[in-house]
Amino acid sequence: MKVGIVGFAGSGKTTIFNAMTGLAAETGFGSRERANVGVIKVPDARVDQLAELYNPKKKTYAEVSFVDVAGPDLDTAERAETGLDQKLVQHMREVDALVHIVRAFESPLLVRPADARADIGAFDDEMMLTDLLQIENRQARLKKEKDSAREQDLLSRLKAAIESEQPLRSLDLSPEELGVIAGFRFLSLKPLLLLLNVAEENAAAGPSPETTELAASKQLSLITMCGKAEMDIAELAPDEQREFLQDLGLAEPARDRFIRAAYALLDLISFLTAGEDECRAWPIRQGTIAQKAAGKVHSDIERGFIRAEVVRFEDLIACRGIGACREQGKLRLEGKEYVVQDGDVINFRFNV
Repeated sequence: MKVGIVGFAGSGKTTIFNAMTGLAAETGFGSRERANVGVIKVPDARVDQLAELYNPKKKTYAEVSFVDVAGPDLDTAERAETGLDQKLVQHMREVDALVHIVRAFESPLLVRPADARADIGAFDDEMMLTDLLQIENRQARLKKEKDSAREQDLLSRLKAAIESEQPLRSLDLSPEELGVIAGFRFLSLKPLLLLLNVAEENAAAGPSPETTELAASKQLSLITMCGKAEMDIAELAPDEQREFLQDLGLAEPARDRFIRAAYALLDLISFLTAGEDECRAWPIRQGTIAQKAAGKVHSDIERGFIRAEVVRFEDLIACRGIGACREQGKLRLEGKEYVVQDGDVINFRFNV
């Protein structure tokens, strides 16, 4: 699963990317040709607690790939009539969700003062304009094709929404309708998280009421962090990190909050497996049934699925082991259609 880090040039996207991944990608006003890619482990205290219980040979966290996409210049974007640059658009279409980095700090490299509300609106407008042009081009081609009434009707509905300044993600589209337009990979249809990149002195402060209200009106989650401070924190030893965070008035690195928010943005949950060999979190889509979840562990387990032995993480920790969970009736046997829940600890029974 991939999350794209996007936003206007100078918003601090690569600084945020470096803070998240621990990499050292070059910051500054880069080329639109490139995209930095890094894989991030999702913090999960449950894996740590299971490891304390089982003392396994290794522990493995869920992972998410982050793609740092070079952004457009805001002044150029405001004058554009053709949507976002196509090289930029291609990078954005390849990800599953987007995090819009919004500048909320002053920069000597930029003439324009920071204006979070304006930047949020402008970037949304650019994505919708890009989608609108794509819709209109498709509609023009469909006029030459027979049996296209269903798709034409759907595209007309999407076009009307964008012309009313509604991003496509705000529409209530059925699974069938989403299937029809899946190949277009519309930008304003992708799940979106807003990240306000603030100056260090504002690291512990929340967003302004106006920005919070705007995010709420767009039904978007909003988190705040200082990218530069988080990048510095990531380079410190754990003890020094705690001191730095205390100085900033923070309880934990904003990095952890951000990664968890991005994980949720992808509509992902984690089920867990535990034993002496490995304690591990497995990412799956919300609503995944047990047999499909088994396939995350190994295709043979999915193919030969018999049943799933399921215990809640909290019960396993409280009972200090599967044996006690079984004795106390906390262990359940579930079939292939069971919908796996976040925090389920599962042992799959199978035969091939």
